[in-house]
Amino acid sequence: MAITMVDRTQAPPITRVLVANRGEIAVRIIRSLKRLGVETVLAVSSADRDSLGARMADKVVCVGPGRATESYLKIDTLVHAAQATGAQAIHPGYGFLSERAEFARACEENDVIFMGPTAEQIEQVGNKLEARRIAGEANVPITPGGPVETLDEALAVADDIGYPVLIKAVGGGGGRGLKRADTRESLIQQFDMASAEALSAFGDGRVYVECFVTQGRHVEVQVLGDGKDVLHLGDRDCSVQRRYQKLIEEAPAPHLSDALRKGLHQAAVRFARHIGYRGAGTIEFLVDVPREQFYFLEMNARIQVEHPVTEEVTGVDLIEAQYRIAQGEPLPWSQNDIQVHGHAIECRINAEDCDHDFRPSPGRVTQAYFPSHDGLRIDTHIEAGAMIPPFYDSMVAKVIAVGQDREQARLRLRMALDDLVLEGVKTNIALHKAILETPEFTQGGVDTGFLGRYLAKKPSLQNEAQREQT
Repeated sequence: MAITMVDRTQAPPITRVLVANRGEIAVRIIRSLKRLGVETVLAVSSADRDSLGARMADKVVCVGPGRATESYLKIDTLVHAAQATGAQAIHPGYGFLSERAEFARACEENDVIFMGPTAEQIEQVGNKLEARRIAGEANVPITPGGPVETLDEALAVADDIGYPVLIKAVGGGGGRGLKRADTRESLIQQFDMASAEALSAFGDGRVYVECFVTQGRHVEVQVLGDGKDVLHLGDRDCSVQRRYQKLIEEAPAPHLSDALRKGLHQAAVRFARHIGYRGAGTIEFLVDVPREQFYFLEMNARIQVEHPVTEEVTGVDLIEAQYRIAQGEPLPWSQNDIQVHGHAIECRINAEDCDHDFRPSPGRVTQAYFPSHDGLRIDTHIEAGAMIPPFYDSMVAKVIAVGQDREQARLRLRMALDDLVLEGVKTNIALHKAILETPEFTQGGVDTGFLGRYLAKKPSLQNEAQREQT
């Protein structure tokens, strides 16, 4: 049963919201806001004028050409669009400007409510060195390592903590500017490359070096804060990754001891409380399960792509929670009110060619069928005839299966993928089906290197799909 938030504020309600995003997350946000009786304005590029989200929104405003740098990343244009259409608030979704402090600050300076944390909080957690410092102050374990300015400093840190190590960008995440070095020679080869990638992606070439936990798992904790109190909504496992990009997520994380799970939850809440966090956020950890240890990775100060699995096992609508918090309402629950029931697994469906280095596959979707089985949720903006532009991320849908236990969720997800049809572009559906049948995933608790090892020895996924059809 869904948990309903109770309005406890006397402030005028937010009646119109500009959605400054696109694709499935825009559709997702619009649906929740409509259910609350809130009008929506969708900011679109010229490439998205005919999208599903554009037809769902109460009003549409074009903010520029197809390229994101000329539309979805134009702060002044988006703020002006909110003002011109009478939207009191902006929801940034994920990606694009969602973690840009300048965007939140521009909203604050122009009397537009930013449906997320404060600009100061985005700056605090967006700088990886500052986030590590906060984690230390909040008594949250951090990986050994530290900031470096030169290759000699990087080599000294690596020699001290031992190989393998990771070189990570100070100013961002998502796998950009991140390199693994197993030896001194590898670190020498990759240091300048990591710094150059960080500078290109984030405008900040600074990096730091930290130890790499072999066979570590990526486990994150969802938090909500109202600026005064913070609570968690359990954990998610996001260890099925390719080049640090998540592909499959599930909640709760399988095969964690009660003590380890409790420690992760408490650490996440301590971190968020330490900065008086406001909004929805995620604290990410690297977990060494055999040693019962975990280390802080980063905080994402926004809604996550994988948020549906948490919604499905807790009954909390996180978009509604963001809306309520943005209005100034206090959290309506105590921690004991949040209970996890069942299990949920999510697959990210991408338009990409898995047999050719996962290159994007834009184009027109000629056929689209999304099944509607029991325990199944589909988040997408795709329908037959839809165009997938070449300008944006290749994700076109999320398929989420829910079960009384993990195995039921896995089987439901596998059945849904069998019935799902997307034609006209190449997709990673066959890869998902193959992963779900591996003994490692079936057992649960894979580490972040699992998918890389699997892809290194797999046959052509195109051939696998053909064999299934025959």
